[in-house]
Amino acid sequence: MAAGCGARRPRGPLLLLLLLLLLGRPATAAGGGPAPQSPGAGVRMFTPFHFLVEPEDTLSVRGSSVTLNCSAYSEPPPKIEWKKDGTFLNLVSDDRRQLLPDGSLFISNVVHSKHNKPDEGYYQCVATVESLGTIVSRTAKLTVAGLPRFTSQPEPSSVYAGNNAVLNCEVNADLAPFVRWEQNRQPLLLDDRVVKLPSGALVLSNVTEGDGGLYRCVIDSGGPPKYSDEAELKVLPEPEVPSDLVFLKQPSSLVKAVGQSVVLPCVASGLPAPVIRWVKNEETLDTDSSERLVLLAGGSLEISAVTENDAGTYSCVADSGNETIEAQAELTVQAHPEFLKRPASLYAHESMDIVFECEVTGKPAPTVKWVKNGDMVIPSDYFKIVKEHNLQVLGLVKSDEGFYQCIAENDVGNAQAGAQLIILEHDVAIPTLPPTSLTSATTDHLAPATTGPLPSAPRDVVASLVSTRFIKLTWRTPASDPQGDSLTYSVFYTKEGTARERVENTSRPGEMQVTIQNLMPATVYIFRVTAQNKHGSGESSSPLRVETQPEVQLPGPAPNIRAYTTSPTSITVTWEKPVSGNGEIQNYKLYYMEKGTDKEQDVDVSSHSYTINGLKKYTEYTFRVVAYNKHGPGVSTQDVAIRTLSDVPSAAPQNLSLEVRNSKSILVHWQPPPPTTQNGVISGYKIRYRKASRKSDVTETLVAGTQLSQLIEGLDRGTEYNFRVAALTVNGTGPATDWLSAETFESDLDETRVPDVPSSLHVRPLVTSIVVSWTPPENQNIVVRGYAIGYGIGSPHAQTIKVDYKQRYYTIENLDPNSHYVITLKAFNHVGEGIPLYESAVTRPHTVPDPTPMMPPVGVQASILSHDTIRVTWADNSLPKHQKITDSRYYTIRWKTNIPANTKYKNANATTLSYLVTGLKPNTLYEFSVMVTKGRRSSTWSMTAHGTTFELVPTSPPKDVTVVSKEGKPRTIIVNWQPPSEANGKITGYIIYYSTDVNAEIHDWVIEPVVGNRLTHQIQELTLDTPYYFKIQARNSKGMGPMSEAVQFRTPKASGSAGKGSRLPDLGSDYKPPMSGSNSPHGSPTSPLDSNVLLVLIISVGVITIVAVVIIAVFCTRRTTSHQKKKRAACKSVNGSHKYKGNSKDVKPPDLWIHHERLELKPIAKSPDPNPIMTDTPIPRHSQDTTPVGTSSDGSTHQRRNSYRGHESEDSMSTLAGRRGMRPKMMMPFDSQPPQQSVRNTPSTDTMPASSSQTCCADHQDPEGATSSSYLASSQEEDSGQGLPTAHVRPSHPLKSFAVPAVPPPRPPTYDPALPSTPLLSQQALNHHLHAVKTASIGTLGRSRPPMPVIVPSAPEVQETTRMLEDSESSYEPDELTKEMAHLEGLMKDLNAITTA
Repeated sequence: MAAGCGARRPRGPLLLLLLLLLLGRPATAAGGGPAPQSPGAGVRMFTPFHFLVEPEDTLSVRGSSVTLNCSAYSEPPPKIEWKKDGTFLNLVSDDRRQLLPDGSLFISNVVHSKHNKPDEGYYQCVATVESLGTIVSRTAKLTVAGLPRFTSQPEPSSVYAGNNAVLNCEVNADLAPFVRWEQNRQPLLLDDRVVKLPSGALVLSNVTEGDGGLYRCVIDSGGPPKYSDEAELKVLPEPEVPSDLVFLKQPSSLVKAVGQSVVLPCVASGLPAPVIRWVKNEETLDTDSSERLVLLAGGSLEISAVTENDAGTYSCVADSGNETIEAQAELTVQAHPEFLKRPASLYAHESMDIVFECEVTGKPAPTVKWVKNGDMVIPSDYFKIVKEHNLQVLGLVKSDEGFYQCIAENDVGNAQAGAQLIILEHDVAIPTLPPTSLTSATTDHLAPATTGPLPSAPRDVVASLVSTRFIKLTWRTPASDPQGDSLTYSVFYTKEGTARERVENTSRPGEMQVTIQNLMPATVYIFRVTAQNKHGSGESSSPLRVETQPEVQLPGPAPNIRAYTTSPTSITVTWEKPVSGNGEIQNYKLYYMEKGTDKEQDVDVSSHSYTINGLKKYTEYTFRVVAYNKHGPGVSTQDVAIRTLSDVPSAAPQNLSLEVRNSKSILVHWQPPPPTTQNGVISGYKIRYRKASRKSDVTETLVAGTQLSQLIEGLDRGTEYNFRVAALTVNGTGPATDWLSAETFESDLDETRVPDVPSSLHVRPLVTSIVVSWTPPENQNIVVRGYAIGYGIGSPHAQTIKVDYKQRYYTIENLDPNSHYVITLKAFNHVGEGIPLYESAVTRPHTVPDPTPMMPPVGVQASILSHDTIRVTWADNSLPKHQKITDSRYYTIRWKTNIPANTKYKNANATTLSYLVTGLKPNTLYEFSVMVTKGRRSSTWSMTAHGTTFELVPTSPPKDVTVVSKEGKPRTIIVNWQPPSEANGKITGYIIYYSTDVNAEIHDWVIEPVVGNRLTHQIQELTLDTPYYFKIQARNSKGMGPMSEAVQFRTPKASGSAGKGSRLPDLGSDYKPPMSGSNSPHGSPTSPLDSNVLLVLIISVGVITIVAVVIIAVFCTRRTTSHQKKKRAACKSVNGSHKYKGNSKDVKPPDLWIHHERLELKPIAKSPDPNPIMTDTPIPRHSQDTTPVGTSSDGSTHQRRNSYRGHESEDSMSTLAGRRGMRPKMMMPFDSQPPQQSVRNTPSTDTMPASSSQTCCADHQDPEGATSSSYLASSQEEDSGQGLPTAHVRPSHPLKSFAVPAVPPPRPPTYDPALPSTPLLSQQALNHHLHAVKTASIGTLGRSRPPMPVIVPSAPEVQETTRMLEDSESSYEPDELTKEMAHLEGLMKDLNAITTA
């Protein structure tokens, strides 16, 4: 029923309209209502989406072509892209790389040089299905063999006949497969006697004379061959004398993967010819009976299809009978990652917790990372890696839906396994069987709940027990169900300040308490409780804010902690279980620290002992243990100190120097090794010396550990000696110094007098030091034992320093800046000091730096000002309290966003304590930090502040708009689209515009609002074989974005004539007869006679209309009663704010057409849509689609209070919905109300007077604003400034402005004289057939316009209109209606007579 007096019309036009409907209304096709969906339609099946072929590691050569295979399966087929080294390849503009139809990557003419390697790297195949998700393949390495180069080439050699020979040819490992050999420049054929090793070397066993010749190796990698030098192999006759047994080729340690082949080379030479045997782990290998072990020519061992059991130490033993030699090599076998347990696809509801399990094996142990829709999952509070490899997601939200992949990787390779997560609506049960094999019982189980009253909110929700890690909640039953025995409850909770919500359900029906575990201590949580019955989930309780208690129940210290040294680099620590564990001990943490440092390290331990390796030798460490239980860390033990065992020194003594005393003695000086390398107490030093002229015997001298010099006497005159010194501990001798040489004097120098004056003295002053350099005296025959340096301010005698005779410079430290120093230099010997040399210098001045270090700014805050501007403010603790900047300091602000993750910082400078950051992206989280700079000093970056810019209206239209016809329903189409690329906020809805005229003004297009972020919508009741144009507009909380380009779609043609089983197109109130030239139903042009008949018909209709207006005017003047006056007075008092605001010419009179601005038929509630993706807008045409007349008094009271103001409360809606057993479906502006709310009108005995009282007022409003119907009342109150587009009546015909409801089937009418009624709608309500029509209005920025042009007669005077409106409130008596119908029938007979004539 319409909520306004625009619904009231005079009787004459109304009767005419009813007659036309009876004569021309086509029969409603069967099944016109929405098709019922089978139970379980709300559960989406898991989509098969996986790789059929994944790329493999590939070796290529320069200039060749490479194909990296990749193929993925999905319906629809996925889009394949490729990544190289983590970056997507742009294959559109690449002329060398192209995507093959199956998804493989083809690279032609591989490029590779020393400085340009564009093709070599790691490749990954990425498969994407729109609206489904993305998966990534394993990573494949493309290796391009380098330029052909030889690291070693064959050399000429000779070999005795019957012996073995090896010709080396070492190349890069990538090129080894491309090596071949030539003998005398002819290709060499390989056989059991001549083999090529994997390194490229050639082995010839049991050499014959025919093996002699010139050999060279060739690298043939596709380009021009690369030849090595030629080497001649001479074959000598077999000698009679035995020769020594030597290895020509020894095995080397190798690392191989499972399944590969390995060759352990071993070739020996000697006479008699040796016999080769292999030993593994002290057991001789039987190569004769094994299929995988083969002994190659010369004795090399080949193992095919290596397994992990083949790992170990292999020894090659060569035995010639006279002697035996042995060589060892270690074979390490690695294994590719393999999945022991793959992730399984999951169904879940929002707020639930899930775990994807993933077990892998491999050698070395693989590392596991998780990927969601192709992006790396970063562990956080809600995404956690548990049990080493499993992914746990807490508090699911809708955006968590998609494909998750477990990627395992080690040194050998990588592998991936994926699973899909589907988040179901809360009213859809989680399937108990795999979705691929759903049975009918499962499908029934998944059916949505039956329609009925939902429970109200639980009462008195309290936290009855609050601990550190858990909270117990209790509540009372809802007021709607005091017993509550069959109710179950869900507790939703979230940490304050976070968006993710988790859920905990009660264990059995009727239970009214639940305990939430695994909370954090001293943390605030928000709780709410909902009740569920068989019809679904009810209202939520008010949020309850609870803070957990701080942690108290912690383990005590672990008793009896002891430490034992087991080696110079390891210590074992043991302890016992704490006496007061306060629960089960989960693990221990062992802390240790080197004494004298402040860097403490820790390791997690699950047992009561642990051995720490890799410690420093002979170093003291302290240890302590902390036990952990479920509450966290307990009390630490006391520190235990112990020193590692000593070892031989790991470094040589330092600063070795030699002083020649005379012709027969040299004094040796040294310093101990660095303290960290002594590895114990130095017990002594070992001095070794020898003559340098020839390799003479070495003489050793031992001195005590505290002695740092030793005089070596008894040397030869004029002889050079080499000296080296090594340190000793109780464990042995450490490394020695390098040899240092000194030569004894030829003859003893004169030391009977003091030395001469030094030949020169130079000084270089610095701020607090002076560098002094000099040259020795010119007379070299006098012994110089050293130099004495004196210095002081104004006098050189304040300080004196003596240095070695070999020293030529010295730096005087700790001087005063900007001071005048006098410096003297004298040479001395045992006789005394020589003549001094003087020099003076002035040290440089020094600016005293500010001793206070720069502190980073504090209190950084980000204040959001707009969608692209954030103001950053901070405080500077180094400033005075008034924070006034008086020096030249400045601040640097940096900011970035984490989307994408590799975004770089942007910087700006400021001289105040705030900065305005502009040019930001809307609805984006930014982080900010600040540093201060003063002169050359800068602080570190401050703590970060975060801010999210405001949303902005979308700046791009929705993408990929497509329109398709619905199968089996040619009058229904489905519109699909994708969100705009620049949404600038959360999309809250869309508006679909459509019209048959692409050039029509936008306010003349019909609109369909879509609530939320849905990307598909269906529109029904369109005209067959008609072109429509569609545009879509996105909306967020800030308003509407631009429209998309118009998309044309022609509805299909009718499948047959409008006979049985078909329905003719609707001809609505806006339908106009075809113009001249249009085809008749039989396809022939309209004749002139038809035109005359049409003209007569138009004139007749005009005459009838004038007569009807006159009749109405008479009724209006006669039917005014005191009862109607009271209604008008009540209407004015109630709706005083809706007074008429325009002038008389703005008033549109009633006419033949019903003005859709003033008549609003509410959508009648119906059962919930089983398909949550589609939002259909049908026009019901059957009695089962309508709402029956309600008779309850509370329902009528509710309608009087809410139905006509467009602002229903949520409680009243849920109550009404529960009583009717249906949910309303409506069209509304976005963000104004929840999707379940609607403005509903159910005719009843008590609602008619309310309708009448509203009617009298609504007609006084400005007709231009009349489109603001009750649908939009609440939204306009909340967001009037947004200018929300409003909806108008969606026509079923392209040119109809109002869909006329069908006349109900004839049945005996029953009249109640006590019931007032209204034209059209009241009559239908009495017959229990209310046909709902979706209504809306269209407009932008608050302007409301009629949706389609309507021909309106000229308006009568205001007084006449008022009388007509007053008269329209009277009720029609049955006899009056019969008279009017008879009169109208007479007029129609006259009209037929005129047309016949």
